[in-house]
Amino acid sequence: MAKGIVHIEKWLCKGCGLCIMVCPRKALEFSDEVNEYGWRLPRQVGDCIACRMCERMCPDMAIWIEVKE
Repeated sequence: MAKGIVHIEKWLCKGCGLCIMVCPRKALEFSDEVNEYGWRLPRQVGDCIACRMCERMCPDMAIWIEVKE
């Protein structure tokens, strides 16, 4: 099964949390880090299975998955 590394484009993220809500592995959570606009950013905390649900859900295309085999 593929593994994924989650990347967040900090300047695009508005901290809506949709990526966190749709992750089937609960691999994302809000971090304490904020971007330049004051929005809390998501971070990877668990094993990503590279399903890319977060990519599809993000309205601002602020998240992408690097797939590792």
